[in-house]
Amino acid sequence: MKHLSTITFFLLWAVCPVTGQPDRGRMKSDSLAKDSISLDEFVVTGQFEVQSLKNSVYQVRTIDSERIVARGATNLQSILNTELGIRFSNDLTLGTSDIQLMGMSGQNVKILLDGIPMVDRGSTRESLGQIDINTIERIEIVEGPMSVIYGTDALAGVINLITKKVHSGDNLILNARIQEETAGKEYNALSKKGTHNESLGITWQNKALQFSGNVTRNNFGGWQGGSTGRSKDWMPKDQMLYSASARYQGSKWNVWYRFNGTDETIQFEGNRNPITQIAADKDYNTYRWFHQIQSELKINDKLNVNGVLSYTDYSRKTLSTNVDASGRETLSLEPGSQDKSVFTTTFFRGTAFYKANPHFSLLAGFDFSDNQSSGARILGSPKILEYALFVAPEFKFGSIFKLSPGLRFLKNSVYDAPPVIPSINGKLSITKTLDLRAGYARGFRSPALRELYFDFHDASHSINGNTNLKAEYSNSFNSFLVWQSVSKPTMRLNTTLGGFYNIFHDLIDTGVDPNDRTQTTYLNIFLFKTTGFTLDNKIFLKNLQASLGGSYIGRYNQFSADPEQFGSLPEFVWSPEINANLLYKFSRIGASVNLFYKYSGKRPIYETTDQVTVKLAETDGFHMADLTFSKNFGKYINLLAGVKNLFDVTTLNNSSTDTGGAHSTGGSVPLSYGRSYFLGLNFQWSKN
Repeated sequence: MKHLSTITFFLLWAVCPVTGQPDRGRMKSDSLAKDSISLDEFVVTGQFEVQSLKNSVYQVRTIDSERIVARGATNLQSILNTELGIRFSNDLTLGTSDIQLMGMSGQNVKILLDGIPMVDRGSTRESLGQIDINTIERIEIVEGPMSVIYGTDALAGVINLITKKVHSGDNLILNARIQEETAGKEYNALSKKGTHNESLGITWQNKALQFSGNVTRNNFGGWQGGSTGRSKDWMPKDQMLYSASARYQGSKWNVWYRFNGTDETIQFEGNRNPITQIAADKDYNTYRWFHQIQSELKINDKLNVNGVLSYTDYSRKTLSTNVDASGRETLSLEPGSQDKSVFTTTFFRGTAFYKANPHFSLLAGFDFSDNQSSGARILGSPKILEYALFVAPEFKFGSIFKLSPGLRFLKNSVYDAPPVIPSINGKLSITKTLDLRAGYARGFRSPALRELYFDFHDASHSINGNTNLKAEYSNSFNSFLVWQSVSKPTMRLNTTLGGFYNIFHDLIDTGVDPNDRTQTTYLNIFLFKTTGFTLDNKIFLKNLQASLGGSYIGRYNQFSADPEQFGSLPEFVWSPEINANLLYKFSRIGASVNLFYKYSGKRPIYETTDQVTVKLAETDGFHMADLTFSKNFGKYINLLAGVKNLFDVTTLNNSSTDTGGAHSTGGSVPLSYGRSYFLGLNFQWSKN
């Protein structure tokens, strides 16, 4: 990895409005900062303008800054892993992780940074592990398709990462963070065992200008686990994350630029050949450069227009070397051992928001994306262009009912996209404390470049793209009943009961190539479904935040559609989840204790190896919990310590015999490197 001995930055972590969503900077940040109860009520994802969650037609889950800080997390996975309906899978061969939302894989989850899509090289949402958690103020999760507003990939839902905003009155802010953490029982600061994290940021602003910047280093020394010699179960990772932005804010016109950069190296160290004493090593180097320029113009009190242009340059390089007994390194000459794949995306969005009166408003916009790729593992130099027009009016019928239909018109350069994608969402206020939300949406996802043109072969993977893939589409239904039984300035108590039903056609997944069973390729599954129920209870008091929830999620069993061949089988296989969070403040001494817990039940799946006999396989359930403690020292310093993965879970038993896929589900499933302990120090200083 490129290490920079000196980094100079002069930039802003500005109050940036999001194209297609409102400017949170206009919210009264001072009052919100003082009252975490009020802070949780405001959402921006999918909204026409900033509004309270109670008034939104969408059911939005939020993770606020207090919970983010209390986790002591160094990446987003550590924050999301105890959320209902969210699971992660790990590929230790490539050193990557992927997310699953409400039973659906990451390829159907849209990752947004302040409302702007993040780019991934394939169906795996690696971008979640390449975003600086120190710059994130809030996370909003919307379950169900958001394809009308956010386009392709948003079939299962949207995760919107909202960056930190500068509070009015602070002209200069300096912040620094250092955190040390064990990897299971392994730790040594000098030999780089364990996890070592450092972050430094600065912000300056006046009435019209804002500049900010942040640099973070995350170093993970890997985890030996059950491996011996030089090899490790979890590969070492060294990561540098950069961000910078600048903004001009006038009375009616704003413009700003933001840069996010990732420089990451994952190291595979092989054991020495007992005869030659040569070890085969690999470095996976990832570079992501993400540029955004955005502008907002307020024409009058009724009409706002907004535009964003972004460019992502993403590359992943595989460097294979042979290391002899003396430590001398030479490049490997094995076929396919050296590789570089490049993915670039140019994205433009223009929107207009018109609020005619308190009863009617309209959001309309245009999207354009240009996706290109090249490399030894990509066939040719393919590109996909996509154009879209979308319109979403909102009707208010007094204070009782709100209705928001939407249409998205698509044109894809590779596929005959559906001519129009519809959605409709509504909110009914049954009483002052009881609300019902319901919605229907149709989703669409065109195959990614990697799924079409990929050509990857190594010791553990043999994957070919499939240019005959069809585009995915879905029909989704959801409803939520929200009871706000107590709503006072010092106390709030909410209960939410939700249900969903999703039908996916031509879902794209990896499978054995029917023409060559030694190869893996991408295939269209004719039909897939997910359904489930969620129950969530939250209480907010002056010094206490607590939640208790559960979900029961069913995934479609494809063999149930053929009872004559496979017998009578259930249509869905089900998996339960339970989670609980507890944050308690000791205000007098400036301290807090925080507990985060989730139980993920067994995940069953029906499978066959001979297309004749079907058996039920299962992946074990597990408990995950983190316990953290926080203490303030004076005005500027905060000490955070804790234990992660209290139950010391490392791998899950898995009875599946599927060993033919690119990422085989056979054998044990890696989950974590075990119970770890951390100690961190945060410093923040500001001057008006």
